[in-house]
Amino acid sequence: MNNKQVTIAIIYHSGYGHTKKLAEAVLKGVNQNKYSNYLFYDVKEAQTKWNELALADAIIFGSPTYMGSASAQFKEFMDATSKNVFYKGFDWKDKLAAGFTNSASRAGDKLNVLLQFTVFAAQHGMHWINLGLPPANNSTTGSEDDLNRNGYWLGAAAQSNADEGPELAPSSSDLKTGEHLGSRVTNAALQFKYGKA
Repeated sequence: MNNKQVTIAIIYHSGYGHTKKLAEAVLKGVNQNKYSNYLFYDVKEAQTKWNELALADAIIFGSPTYMGSASAQFKEFMDATSKNVFYKGFDWKDKLAAGFTNSASRAGDKLNVLLQFTVFAAQHGMHWINLGLPPANNSTTGSEDDLNRNGYWLGAAAQSNADEGPELAPSSSDLKTGEHLGSRVTNAALQFKYGKA
């Protein structure tokens, strides 16, 4: 009987629903693995779940990119971890971490948010898991349907037109890229906890 199990937490903020849709795609990727459990919290709820988060094997952070940075709501959560996680006992040390973001523009300075997340994870002593996909849609044989069509390395980065609601955006390829991230983090957590098969 196999008792392997990992818990993957997804913590996100979504201003208009697009980033929540991406977070749900990441969760779909987590759930592709039969050895995974999940915690799925928006940033407000996450600030009431410190004990649960301390038990997670990996935490995936998600925020829209607003003015080249994570949203104020996500930054509030980040700041709250200093008292409730960092100074309390470095509770997230050696957990895995990853991230995703979304903005209306193709670039939209999304890299700044992913970098912000990597530094945040490092301050907690976490190990960062990158997207693990080559950049796509960068040649005449590329397509908007390619995974990682926006060409990011550090995490999943989606684009949602400003005049379209979450029922239309992000694109299916961006959502599949988020799925890939969730699956990759789950597999990495299993490998980190139990060793490479």
